[in-house]
Amino acid sequence: MKTVINDRRLFRDPSRAIISGVCAGLAKYFDVNPLWVRVAAVASMAMLPFATALAYVLAILLLRYK
Repeated sequence: MKTVINDRRLFRDPSRAIISGVCAGLAKYFDVNPLWVRVAAVASMAMLPFATALAYVLAILLLRYK
């Protein structure tokens, strides 16, 4: 029987971080360019500033560094 190890985890990536590494960690998790995650975060901040800021702060507090 084969054992499959899933090493895919959500974390903050300090090596590619601009502010705290949340967008870089999300980009690595979804395997996309961090620029697109940051653009989506800025667009979300323009449309829903309170919810986006709350989600970002919670992500900073809850996600570990790699």
